[in-house]
This record gives sequence, structure tokens and C-alpha cells, in this order.
Amino acid sequence: MEAFQPDPRLFGRPADDLDARYYRRMRFIRRFEEKLLQLFEEGILAGTTHCSIGQEADAVAVMAHLEPGDHAFSNHRCHGHYLARTGDALGLYAEIMGKDAGVCRGIGGSQHICAPGFKSNGIQGGIVPTAAGIAWAQKLSKSNDVSVVFIGDGTLGEGAVYETLNIAQLWSLPLWIVLEDNGWSQSTPLAANFAGDMRMRFEAFGLPVSEIESTDVKAIDEVVAADVARVRETRTPHVTILHTYRLCNHSKSSDARPEEEVKARWATEPLVIHAPRLDGGAREAIDADVESALDEVIEHARALP
Repeated sequence: MEAFQPDPRLFGRPADDLDARYYRRMRFIRRFEEKLLQLFEEGILAGTTHCSIGQEADAVAVMAHLEPGDHAFSNHRCHGHYLARTGDALGLYAEIMGKDAGVCRGIGGSQHICAPGFKSNGIQGGIVPTAAGIAWAQKLSKSNDVSVVFIGDGTLGEGAVYETLNIAQLWSLPLWIVLEDNGWSQSTPLAANFAGDMRMRFEAFGLPVSEIESTDVKAIDEVVAADVARVRETRTPHVTILHTYRLCNHSKSSDARPEEEVKARWATEPLVIHAPRLDGGAREAIDADVESALDEVIEHARALP
């Protein structure tokens, strides 16, 4: 069976330099989710979904440094992570549509993905011990692979996370924890449910921590490249805190954040920051590529049994 090859219009053409490749992948994730929300609005899809609009730089930068044998774990907000890891737009659209051709034959839906090298689950704290288990297996097999798990700031309220941090440090597991802090746990601001210092919660277990507040994919890339290299070399855990912002609703329609707060953040979102690094013609060509490719994918997905 041939390995899946992502569409270069979405994932990158051979002529792309790094700036173009990162812009293309972020644009791909952004338009995938915007079109997904439109399908819900049109009544083509039912239920709910959780998008990562505004956080694309995190997914693209982190996944760019994973090797084929690495294992990535995500959560309910998994589309960007999955697409940046695989480029599999058709598999994910078909999955959310409940189609047999979906990643999990239409059973997992928007939150629960089980694919080679990638797993996601709606229970953020619950996926952390699983990621540590894979890291333990990697350690026992003496491979050079790492296990990376994405969590959110709200996940720090779950006890299983701290039990796992303890074990990961005690057993020196090659576990990379990437915390995407967007300041809100669904509709609850961080200040209302978080006591103490975020970084120190990890440092209390002796875990090394890196931290960056940015939506610039190149700035994030510099930090995460060093962090995953450290985990790979030392075979010990590391935590990367990415202070980011979610521009879309928590789920399909729920949002309790002040409108002016969200509006201000659109001025510093990842595509706005990164787009000026490409000339106008290059951006327009990539935008056209992404648009045509996703329209074809959606048409194909809708026609599937």
C-alpha cells in the first residue's frame, strides 16, 4: 500500500522556501476550518466542532520538527495539529462528515482521531498519560523517537496531568508537552480558575520549561526546534508553553469573551504577521492553490458514500 502523499497545493511545492511553505500550511489550516464552519452553517454537518483559528503557527512550527517515528497526541481542538502533521484534508473532512472514507471511518468525528503517528481525544488530561505510555515504549525500544502531547491552559486543572508529570520526570521519558495557553478555558478566563504561576507548576517536578508569547511562526519555530532536539538527544521530558490566542468560538457557536478583546487580536494573528515576508504575487498564488484544492476536496468528500 502506497504511503499517503498530501496535495502540494496544500502542503507545499518543491519550489517553496521556508517562508512560503509555512504560509501555505497556515493558510491551508485556516481555510480548512473556515470552510468547515461554513458547512455547519449551511446545515450540511450536524453536532459541533472545535477550531483553532488564530493558533495555526503553533501547529505548523511544532509538526515541522517531528520525524516519521514520532507520535503526536492532541485534544478536542485537533484539526490544525492533524493537518500540519499529515496534510490529509480529505480524510479529515470525510471523518467529520461521517463517511466511511474518513480517518476513522466516520466514527471518531471532529475530536477523536486514531491514525499512524497521531491520536486525539476530547478529554485533554486523559490523553497525557497515554502520551507518556508511548514515550515509555519508545524508551524501552531504545529508539530516537519522541512523544509530543498538546494540552491547553484549562488542562492544568486535571489531576492526571500532575501524576503524569511526576512519572515522566522520575522515569526520564522522552515526552514533549506543548501547552497552548489561549487564556480561556471554554468560557472561563484564566484568572478565574488558575492560581499560582504556570511555569512553576512544571518546574516543581524538576521539568525544564521554555516559554514564548507570540503568534509569529518563525519565532515559535526557533523555540520548538531547540526543545524537540533536546528531548530527542537527552531522552528526558520537556515543557514548551506557547502563549497564543483563539480567534474563533470555543466550539461552533459558544463564546463569552469581550468582542473588543477578540477584535484586537486579529491585528496580530499568524497570517497577518507572516504574510509580509512573501511578495504579493506569491501570496496570491498560494491562496489560489489552497482555495481550489480545498473546494475539490469538499466536493469529493460530499460525494463519498
